[in-house]
Amino acid sequence: MGTLQEEIEAGLENDQLPCPTAFEIARRLKVKPLQVGEACDDMDVRLSRCQLGLFGYGPKAEGKHKIVRAAENVPDELSAALRQAVDKDHNLSCAAAWKIASALGVERLAVSGAAESLGLRIMPCQLGAFKK
Repeated sequence: MGTLQEEIEAGLENDQLPCPTAFEIARRLKVKPLQVGEACDDMDVRLSRCQLGLFGYGPKAEGKHKIVRAAENVPDELSAALRQAVDKDHNLSCAAAWKIASALGVERLAVSGAAESLGLRIMPCQLGAFKK
């Protein structure tokens, strides 16, 4: 096991660190995901392939950066869980989205799609994305 910087460098794909890899590094090194994200910032490494589909999938200028799409139908149980988890500004934390997905046994992308449908913003990111 290397240093945080070495692990990040080893996990790069096309000079970017995929979100799942960032979380795996955090787990292996027993650090918070935010520490991995901050190290990426320090190293000028971009994060990619957000597990909620929010960023890192293609060029933002072409509108291909995210894969999440608003859900056509949001089950009542999911809607209630999302509305209960938001802050006063109608933001849903990434951590809360993951927790809801786990609790309801649904894909993380389904949770972010439901949030899109309900007009909720997902932030803050557990890796610190969206801070700049």
